[in-house]
Amino acid sequence: MFTGIVLAVGHLTSVRERGGDLELGIDAAGLESGRVGLGDSISVQGACLTVTRKQGACFFADVSRETMAKTTLGKLKAGSHVNLEPSLRAGDALGGHMVSGHVDALGVLRRLTEDARSRRMEFELPAHLMRFVAPKGSICINGVSLTVNQVEGLRFDVNIIPHTLRETTLGELRVDDEVNIEIDVVARYLERLMTKTDT
Repeated sequence: MFTGIVLAVGHLTSVRERGGDLELGIDAAGLESGRVGLGDSISVQGACLTVTRKQGACFFADVSRETMAKTTLGKLKAGSHVNLEPSLRAGDALGGHMVSGHVDALGVLRRLTEDARSRRMEFELPAHLMRFVAPKGSICINGVSLTVNQVEGLRFDVNIIPHTLRETTLGELRVDDEVNIEIDVVARYLERLMTKTDT
């Protein structure tokens, strides 16, 4: 479980094909070394990955075909920047919202405008996910917990404050870039509980 509060921006040191899937090498020098151990879960651009080995400040993680199909991780190259968040520990502050690290779909940045000192970003989502997106609700984009401003049709927008632009990869986004989207986990379970099923 994560909170969507990015603790460091790392970069890919290697991208290797391994039997049809990938192994990523990630420089995580910005994270406390004690937060990155073998078998630990790390949110990388919003996708929960498992640390399989370490080498100095770098850790390595496997990316399955399913994860490659549902996220942007399979399209990254050595040198690409990635948002990093270690898993939540008992007693940690829940600064964002509950995030599982299970990416639901790819979204696309359709519009980007300056809004005073913030940057307003409008994203498009697959139709089946829009029922989970509500004004002033939470959403996770590339591992960052954000508040939805407005929702219209297949699109929603968010404001990115200067701090978030500096401390995450969101400041690198350009129109038509794909992003990893995770809907609010509470909305997901509420929808499931309200759906009638045969017993």
